[in-house]
This record gives sequence, structure tokens and C-alpha cells, in this order.
Amino acid sequence: MNWMSQYKQRLCSADEAVSSIKSGDWIYTSSNAAAPRTLREALARRKNELRGVTLMHGLLIEEDPLARAEMAGHFRHNSLFVGFADRDAVQSGRADYLPVFLHEVPGLFTSRRMPINVVILHTTMPDEHGFMSLGTEVLAARAALENAETVIVQANEKMPRTLGDSFIHISSVHRIVEVSEELPVLEKKGYTDVEKRIGEHIGEMVEDGSTLQLGIGGIPDAVLAALRDKKNLGIHTEMISDGVKEGVEAGFITGSKKTLHPGKVIGTFVLGSRQLYDYVNNNPVFELHPTNYTNNPLIIARNEKMVSVNSAIEIDVTGQVCSDSIGPYIYSGFGGQVDFVRGASMAREGKPIIALPSTARNGTVSRIVPYLKKGAGVVTSRADVHYVVTEYGAANLHGKNLRERFQALTAITHPDFREDLEKAARERKLI
Repeated sequence: MNWMSQYKQRLCSADEAVSSIKSGDWIYTSSNAAAPRTLREALARRKNELRGVTLMHGLLIEEDPLARAEMAGHFRHNSLFVGFADRDAVQSGRADYLPVFLHEVPGLFTSRRMPINVVILHTTMPDEHGFMSLGTEVLAARAALENAETVIVQANEKMPRTLGDSFIHISSVHRIVEVSEELPVLEKKGYTDVEKRIGEHIGEMVEDGSTLQLGIGGIPDAVLAALRDKKNLGIHTEMISDGVKEGVEAGFITGSKKTLHPGKVIGTFVLGSRQLYDYVNNNPVFELHPTNYTNNPLIIARNEKMVSVNSAIEIDVTGQVCSDSIGPYIYSGFGGQVDFVRGASMAREGKPIIALPSTARNGTVSRIVPYLKKGAGVVTSRADVHYVVTEYGAANLHGKNLRERFQALTAITHPDFREDLEKAARERKLI
């Protein structure tokens, strides 16, 4: 049977596609810009027929009908990275958060430690050979579909065709729903003066020919703006952003000096503007791969001069980094922070960087603190942390004892809070 015949046999409506999902099923879905909106809405319409359905996913950037309060008991999120859509559900106890290193997520499915019944993915339309690209997100899709009982696909004519290890064939899919759906966008919001200074400090640390990992927000954008005079930078990251696109277009991101995948921008998902989605479409400069490749510290370490830049909510004076919670309240997730901190630290001439403004709440609270808040989680341990950067400069904590760490971190703390740190350090016998 040719692939077109298979495709036609699998075509159905969104309601038909989710009709076989049963109470108690565990479902993995695409996330980020690839969240399958039409199929999520169809699943929400089955609310009164279903109980105890578990949803696994990464970051959701749009409102999710399955996370609403009235869905309690019917659908429960088991989120790998908490965001706008499911934060209230997690914090109120209607959803769960799974702390996990991003490179380990595919292994949860291949090892069967995580049950999986159904996979719902968002892809391109099939090409002339019957292959559909996973588009703006690869993440753990392949491991999930290879270990699920049912694979449902939302094939979208507006999904960009990304290259790399990002293709699935019609024959591996059970049901297909055709849509013409605009992807959610994450527009650049610019950066503050504080973020600009942080970006400039990091820019001074980046050498020509370095390979970078950057994430979402003002600091990554400020870093890229500070790198425009650098030469032959490369990208090996999770998220491919508009800033990366602009760096390629401006010519300072070429990848020509990369020691792994020279000339290629490597990532696992694309998130940004419609212009970015158009730019990566069928563009051989960009390759998407599963996270057990992109985020594997041993793979990351093969990039010489690897520089990772990740954020934090707060850091204590010994170097413990809290990035996923505000006290006991889960705010985001582990993501790839530790993957890239460890990968960059193992790389030849690598530099793992934690970057954050020195204060929060309009300057009334220090982010460098004597103790993490009660209930706060440690994402990057004090033994893993190397560079910490605020608008006041950079501190290298690696190889330093607790007393030396206190001194280095105090120097980059907002001046209004240095006395408080010194008092706490005396109580802890650090000075």
C-alpha cells in the first residue's frame, strides 16, 4: 500500500481522532509552539465522558482548556515544565509537576518508567515520500510515539518544515487531522537597562568561535545584542529564538568554528515570531533533534568553547541556585539548565553561566540571599555552579570554598543588600 492510501485511511475529524481515548489514559502531547490546539479543544469537549486522564507535556504558552478548574478529576497535567497555561493548576493542587533533566525525558518513555497510552503531535503536512516533519518541536516526540499504543497527529499546512532528526512517517501514525492553524508566537519584548548590563558582562566573557546555549527572555536577547562584534559564533541549544535568527542574518553566528555540527544551528524546539517560523522552514542551517541528543551533557561537551547562559530566581551565598520555584510554589521547571551547566563545564574552555538581575520587586528584594526561601528547590547545586553574573559583574565560584564564594557573590550583589549578606555570613562563620 502506498503512503497516500495510508494517509487517506487515517484522515478523520478532531472529535473522531480523540474518540478512542479512555479514562485513565496517559497522554503525551507536543508543547511550546507545537501545542496541538485543535486536538486539545476536541479532548476538552469529551470532559464529561472521561475521568483520570493524565497529560504530559513541556511548556505551554497559550491558555489550555484542559487546565481549567472545571477539568479537575477529568484531566490532570503532569507537567515537565510549568508555564502560563498550567501554573495556577499546579500551584492549587489540580496538576502535578515532574522535576526532571530535559535530556532524560525520552528515556522515561523508552524505559517504560513513565506509562504512555496515547501521543498527540503537531506536524507538517506529509512530503512526497509520506514523511511529516515535527516542525517547531522535537523534544521527546519520537520516544513517545515509539512506545505508545495510539499516535494521533494534527497535520498543519502552516507548520514549518524543520530538518534534522525531526521526521515521522505516515505508517507510524493511527489518526490524522488536517488543520490550517496559526502557531502561537512569542514576540521579543526588548530588555531593561539592568539586563543590558548583564548582557554586556557576558559578552566580555564570550570569545570568537564560541558555541552558545541561550533561552527565553530579556537577558538572552541582551547577550546576543552584546555579541554583534564577535566572529564565527555557533549555537547548540534547546530553544532557537528570533535572536538566533538575527545573529545568523547579521553574520556573527556562522557555526564555522564549531567542533560538533559545524555550520549548523542545533536545537530541539523553535519559539518566537512568525518571521522566525518562516525562516527555519526548510532551512538546512537549522537542525532539530530529540533532547537525549541536544541536552546530553556528553554531547554538549563536544562543543569546544561552549558557553551556556541560564537564569535563576535566587541564589544563596554558598552558590545554590533555585530556578524552578518561588519558595514552595512551582514557577517553571528544571528544563535544560543542569544539562548545559554540566555540558559546558566539561567542554574544553567551556563556561557555564547563571545570569540574573541582582534584585526583584522593583529593587526591594535581593536575589542573592543568605538562605533560599523555605520550600525553595535547588536546581543547580553549589558544586555544579561556575559563573554567576548580575549587572554588577561576574563571579566565578568554581573551586572556591564557602568563604570565598560569599566574598565573590557579595561583590556582585546590589549595594543596598551587601550589609545583610555580611551579617548572615558572620552568623554562619563564613567571615
